[in-house]
Amino acid sequence: MWKGMRFPFGGLHWASFFGVVEVVAALIETRGYDTDARDFLGRSPLVLAARNGHEEVVKILLERGEANPNKPDDYTRTPLAHAAHHGHEGVVKVLLRQEEVIPDKPNAWGQTPISYAAKYGHEGVVKMLIGREDVNPDRPDDTGTTPFVHAARRGHTEVVKMLLTHQGVDPNKPDTRDATLPRHAAAGGNEGAAKILLEREEVNPNRPDSDGRTLLSHAASNGHEGVVKILLGYGGVNPDEPDNSGRTPLSHAALNGHEQVVKILLEREEVNPDRSTAHGRTPLLYTSWHGREGW
Repeated sequence: MWKGMRFPFGGLHWASFFGVVEVVAALIETRGYDTDARDFLGRSPLVLAARNGHEEVVKILLERGEANPNKPDDYTRTPLAHAAHHGHEGVVKVLLRQEEVIPDKPNAWGQTPISYAAKYGHEGVVKMLIGREDVNPDRPDDTGTTPFVHAARRGHTEVVKMLLTHQGVDPNKPDTRDATLPRHAAAGGNEGAAKILLEREEVNPNRPDSDGRTLLSHAASNGHEGVVKILLGYGGVNPDEPDNSGRTPLSHAALNGHEQVVKILLEREEVNPDRSTAHGRTPLLYTSWHGREGW
């Protein structure tokens, strides 16, 4: 009589959440007990066990044969997505052994298990997922954000390296906002990712985006001194390249008040501190807005 019913937080949910193996084993033997029942948030016992890394409970629930390993909660996250999000490698291994598991199943926002693992820097989980033919490591979510971008933004350099070794990851493929992987690394200040990407032959550090902005422009605008220094170390980088509005990296740095980046750029002979934008504004004018004419 309990089939299909939702419980505020039933006994099996409680035992699965806390990983009490003996209680889980006893409850699933209870006649008529729905091992795939949802709680008030749509979470099955399997989701709760996977989320909290309880490998033995996950095994018991799956062995019963009634728990659906692809069944999402109300937030459309599957047990595998929960395990990947929290870096529970043992649970991920158990779930991936299930033939019916869809390892690249997205949630309502297009985020897949490898997206979660990359975003939170879970190297072991990324390694397991990236080695499967049924997982696309370059799959963007609904915002155009790929697993690589998630990792680069948060500084997970080892995950970045793993993703870039996969032939399916194209560092020059723009997302829905015309941002490439190198741009995300530069704008986010991820020095490790920037170095790795610039070592790739197909990456052009001077490639402008739809606004005419280069990697140096984005790094300077966000005040990322380390990335600015890395980019200036490459012979082909133009430190005074203007964008479509006429703003140079120096102008962007001055506009946003990044004093150290301004000083680094002014050390380059090619940089013209008097170069004006399309609106006639110079870097000096921008610095005066910050009350820092002495830069």
